[in-house]
Amino acid sequence: MRAVWETNVFGVLAVYQAMLPLLRETPNARIVNVSSGVGSLTRNADPAFPYRSIFGPVYPASKTALNALTLAMAIELEPEGIKVNAVSPGYTKTNLNGYSGTETVEEGAREAVRVALLDADGPTGTFTRWKNDTIPW
Repeated sequence: MRAVWETNVFGVLAVYQAMLPLLRETPNARIVNVSSGVGSLTRNADPAFPYRSIFGPVYPASKTALNALTLAMAIELEPEGIKVNAVSPGYTKTNLNGYSGTETVEEGAREAVRVALLDADGPTGTFTRWKNDTIPW
């Protein structure tokens, strides 16, 4: 559990704190955190959610914590115009799932790239998957 939280929560926070001075000097700065739909508290509270049975204190809860961190960052940086959003790559073929995912790495990266390229009028504090499909927190 500690190793996963170190990566998914505390590691993200450390990079955020280290990079924030540079981001504040960069026009159109963006932060895109890679989360997961299994971290949605709203979805996991629904008994009909098909992945509810895997919700637990390790990976899914670390993504829930990352979502909270993302929203806190978005609120903090909104007055400065720095957009902070979370995205879900979907069930992507990676080492994490033994390459059993249904999305290629390229397909999984689409939403992160889209959100990273948001213009000044784009949203902040959102949790989405491909094509701006909102995932409830």
